[in-house]
Amino acid sequence: MNDFSFIANAHPSYIDSMYQQYLQDPNQVEETWRAFFRGFDYAGTATNGHAEGATAVSSEALDKEFKVLALIKAFRNRGHLLSTTNPIRKRRDRQPNLNLEDFGLSEEDRQLSFEAGREVGIGKATLQQIIDHMRKVYCGNIGIEYHHIQDREKRRWIRTKMEGLEPDTSYGFGNDQKRRILEKLNGAVVFEKFLHTKYIGQKRFSLEGGENTIVALDGLINKGAELGVQEVLIGMAHRGRLNVLANIMGKTYAQIFNEFEGTAVPDLSFGDGDVKYHLGFSSQVETPSGKNVHLKLVPNPSHLESVDPVVEGFARAKADILYNSDYDQILPILIHGDAALAGQGVTYETVQMSKLAGYYTGGTIHFVINNQIGFTTDFDDARSSTYSTGVANVVQAPVFHVNGDDPEAVLFATEFAIEYRQKFNNDVFIDMVCYRKHGHNEGDDPKFTQPEMYDIINNHPDPREVYNRRLVERGDVDKELAEEMEDSFWKLLQERLDEVRENPLPYEYQEPEQAWRELKKTTTPEDYRESPDTGIDREAVDKLIKHLTSFPDGFTPLSKVKRLMKGKNKLLEENKLDWAMGELLAYGSILMEGKDVRMSGQDVRRGTFSHRHAVAYDAKTYEPINRLDGIQEGQGKFRIFNSLLSEFAVLGFEYGYSLASPDNLVLWEAQFGDFYNGAQTIVDQYISAAESKWRRMSGLVMLLPHGYEGQGPEHSSARLERFLQACAEFNMTVANVTKPANFFHLLRRQLARPFRKPLVVMSPKSLLRHPECVSDISEFESGNSFQELIDDPFIGPRSGKKVKRLLLCSGKIYYDLMQKQREDDRKDVAIVRLEQLYPLPDQQLQAIFDRYPNAEPYWVQEEPSNMGAWQYIHSIFLAKEVVVNTELKHIARKASASTATGFKEVHDQQQQRIVNLAFGEE
Repeated sequence: MNDFSFIANAHPSYIDSMYQQYLQDPNQVEETWRAFFRGFDYAGTATNGHAEGATAVSSEALDKEFKVLALIKAFRNRGHLLSTTNPIRKRRDRQPNLNLEDFGLSEEDRQLSFEAGREVGIGKATLQQIIDHMRKVYCGNIGIEYHHIQDREKRRWIRTKMEGLEPDTSYGFGNDQKRRILEKLNGAVVFEKFLHTKYIGQKRFSLEGGENTIVALDGLINKGAELGVQEVLIGMAHRGRLNVLANIMGKTYAQIFNEFEGTAVPDLSFGDGDVKYHLGFSSQVETPSGKNVHLKLVPNPSHLESVDPVVEGFARAKADILYNSDYDQILPILIHGDAALAGQGVTYETVQMSKLAGYYTGGTIHFVINNQIGFTTDFDDARSSTYSTGVANVVQAPVFHVNGDDPEAVLFATEFAIEYRQKFNNDVFIDMVCYRKHGHNEGDDPKFTQPEMYDIINNHPDPREVYNRRLVERGDVDKELAEEMEDSFWKLLQERLDEVRENPLPYEYQEPEQAWRELKKTTTPEDYRESPDTGIDREAVDKLIKHLTSFPDGFTPLSKVKRLMKGKNKLLEENKLDWAMGELLAYGSILMEGKDVRMSGQDVRRGTFSHRHAVAYDAKTYEPINRLDGIQEGQGKFRIFNSLLSEFAVLGFEYGYSLASPDNLVLWEAQFGDFYNGAQTIVDQYISAAESKWRRMSGLVMLLPHGYEGQGPEHSSARLERFLQACAEFNMTVANVTKPANFFHLLRRQLARPFRKPLVVMSPKSLLRHPECVSDISEFESGNSFQELIDDPFIGPRSGKKVKRLLLCSGKIYYDLMQKQREDDRKDVAIVRLEQLYPLPDQQLQAIFDRYPNAEPYWVQEEPSNMGAWQYIHSIFLAKEVVVNTELKHIARKASASTATGFKEVHDQQQQRIVNLAFGEE
């Protein structure tokens, strides 16, 4: 089928002139025009490719042909606006402008024959036949948006498949497929009826009204398996989740109902658990074609759509680790609600990531359970766009709108979608328009806010009944099948009510899953008393330093990079390494152990403060090199990506990536720590709480540049206090490190311990180039480990009793205090750094107080007194977790609504005052 749709955009006088040229000499016009004119029998026959002997058709007839072509193109473009996709009410008039008069055609033209019929594959046909065909294809129970796609190959592929559609013959599905559809509908409806009968009034967020979701997911998995998919990752909210667990994931009724009755307590050794409709699940299913597919439903909170980037990150990690980056083998499916898809900004961020090198997952199937309502909000109040799927236009993803009462249309659309995904590796959206049988939950009365809509819904048969009726209406064979499946339905329901035992599906653990299983599930205070040895032998240190301070032959570094290297070489002459070298040394040493490192965030390749330069550019060719590649054969992969300007989705993605394997180091760095709170949902609902709620460990590292340097209220604070407030039950580590070697050991410790915890680091800014913020090379060697607390090196081993003032601090403020201590030679003042704030090294801290028995203790911080670590530290001392003979006082900026002043001069005065107060001078 040739694509002549471009002609519909041409002016008739231009087309007429082109036609006249063609008649004179076909070679005068381009091949596309020649093909078009050749396709018409203009009252004569072309001879040997020439127009001699052909009789020119009248301009009026030619003009009408073009008008019909324009009509065809309009149906392709806007036919979805007339589609019958709403099962419970007439769709709103969206002004599709597909009437004859919109194209200068009249009722008299309906019986005229037009060559334009060849454009849609039906040959020369009357206008009425052409319109009937286009309505059948584009205005039935499937409406498709695809003309926003710029790629002609993709448009043609979709168009060819759509215009070969035969909805009148069950979309080509045979009895086996119809039986499968009915089986899945039976299972979906039985599940909801059972719960409604046995657990009246309990929240379950039922799928009733949208049961064809089960048919769709089953179709995606089965068709996907035929096309090479080995693993499917699903992210969804609570609506229909229990039904998906039972009828797609294979979780037994017994397992689910134990959760309903509160008797399911598989492991109370740690964690608080979560409600049944938030839990994840893994299974392995065999498809009708005999393929085995791994399925994973990712756990999620009630924060709608927040799971989207988590699923994408998980999928990318699985592709990298298990499938050698063959994205055809792993399929992410995101199930959305219509209101959440339109309303939650993270959906836009997630879709925007889909084609980026660092976040690509080979295309996602987005399945929308379109209830036409959000809690109690009508869609008129929920979005400005025509459809909830407006975000699909961002990445030119096709959108299938489909009637949720037509399981054959749903199955056809989903199989179409997975074929497109596997062929083009792009996102696809399926918008299943359905309804919600009950209120937001089963105890909610929707008639308060949608009385008319729920009068219709209460009298509307469920999708299984609708399909059964349709099968019966079609003829005897289908009727027999319908009756057979009806008997099966009631038998299945009775078995469930009689609690007939089901066998759980067998499951074979994947290699990374086995690695997680081998880790320690619970930890005790003893696990945090001392850090393991994380040093590396001197030979490895020297090898890494040599690699990091040299470039490949023929590579010309930029002049500023060359200058940076000179500075590092000068430090090396003194046997010292700065922060950037300490950090890259940590990554390089992990790579040498055969483990991978992944890092992303805004500007991470260079580093916000131009310190890292993990990727360098050739000054002549402008080609990049990864400085951590090529250290040795068999090393791990160092994947580092500058991210899109997003915190929420990118942090969610990296968290998801960290779930795939415990043997990779995964890091996210904020441009400034202040900006992390754009991803507060990911921190609160996943990073800090997932282990307690869902028993899911993560070793994700968050690097949050933090420190008061006069840059104003949005470039000073990573909100340390918020992380410390969320700390309990050893759920994560919070650190504020002051030495390159200690940072090296902290990063290596993430993979060295027999358990995994998220790590939040208040990372430095000015310290990256502070002349005192360096470490001796020997501190990186074997026998060294992370120091949770660093005593004052200025105070002699026997001088503890002479100290009258003990300053406890964390982070950059140490260097301001140290400078004052040295300038004034204050040996009566000891400065002790807490490098790890949580878990608090209580025994080490107690030893400090024992060493300085005569000192008056102060907590010193740069942050306002209602921020930073003070409230946390104070609570620990109030609770007597650390025993002090005297009251712990604090020195800080005054309590403030804003994190910092916007005036540099005021900042300098405040900073000096903190230092002076610390030494008792004001």
